[in-house]
Amino acid sequence: MKAIELPAAKLDAFRATTIATPEPQRGEVLIRLRAASLNFIDVAVASGNYHVPGFPLIPVADGAGEIVRIGEGVSTFAVNDRVIVHAKPRWIGGPGRAYETREMRGVTMPGSLAEYVALPANAIVPMPAHLSFEAAATLPIAATTAWNAMRAANIGPGSVVVLLGTGGVSIFALQFAKAAGATVIITSSSDEKLERARALGADHLINYRTTPDWDTAVLELTAGLGADLIVETGGSATFARSINAAAFGGTVFVIGFVTGTQAAVDLLPVIVKALKVCGNNTGSVSDLRGATRAIAAGRIAPVIDKVFSPDQVTEAYTHMAAGGQHFGKLAFSLSW
Repeated sequence: MKAIELPAAKLDAFRATTIATPEPQRGEVLIRLRAASLNFIDVAVASGNYHVPGFPLIPVADGAGEIVRIGEGVSTFAVNDRVIVHAKPRWIGGPGRAYETREMRGVTMPGSLAEYVALPANAIVPMPAHLSFEAAATLPIAATTAWNAMRAANIGPGSVVVLLGTGGVSIFALQFAKAAGATVIITSSSDEKLERARALGADHLINYRTTPDWDTAVLELTAGLGADLIVETGGSATFARSINAAAFGGTVFVIGFVTGTQAAVDLLPVIVKALKVCGNNTGSVSDLRGATRAIAAGRIAPVIDKVFSPDQVTEAYTHMAAGGQHFGKLAFSLSW
């Protein structure tokens, strides 16, 4: 089968290759991959900022496709079923344990830039019928993370949600929060992106370039109450402001570290406001299934900024590594 291989931790090292097509073992299915999507971790792997056991590897964690062969003992899926492949196929459900979460496609296992992949049948979920393969491929990491943020803070009608930036997780969180009846405040350095977020339902827009004290603006917009949920993507430069902008009993859902991982925090507001600070390591197959059901029920359309072909891998990675250029997700259409 055809595949894209990463032989070293370099953004320009990708190469086309041909390798053996895997055979589905007992309990597995063989999937013809039709699309993939990029996440921050994929760029971190390719730039040497995330440890991998070794090179070469087939990159990209997220993907979607159709089943072409069924292994012995599989009764839950059939040939031609359209499915989404989970990024961490050992983590089926419940709190993630080390041996379940350390195995990841595109890191320790073959990723999605290949014609085929064989995976356990319990590590895939059906695609929502209204989605294309490219749209479905954006769900495993970003939609699951956003879905878990909503659940961690019990978001519902009347809740206030603050989203930092307009990347894949933030835009999925915007769509989930509006479907749940929440008020959404979103930040960006781009007025154009803020207007795109408004078109998706964002209620309040904050340009953090012109309003660097965005946490104060959140408090003003909420009559001093703060937000029930802040999806914290920034890291060291934004964490203290997220704590300040959170409501009493609120949740700061930490998923990113764009500005660094070292943050100085005053513990007093965490204690006084009884805040819940949650780290997140994506989610299980069960969590992905919950996110896809919500997307299917609400007919939510994932936002894709740009679709690349397999021979544009370097361009796609460079585009994402530049930061701040895309709105929503970057995807690959796998037409070999």
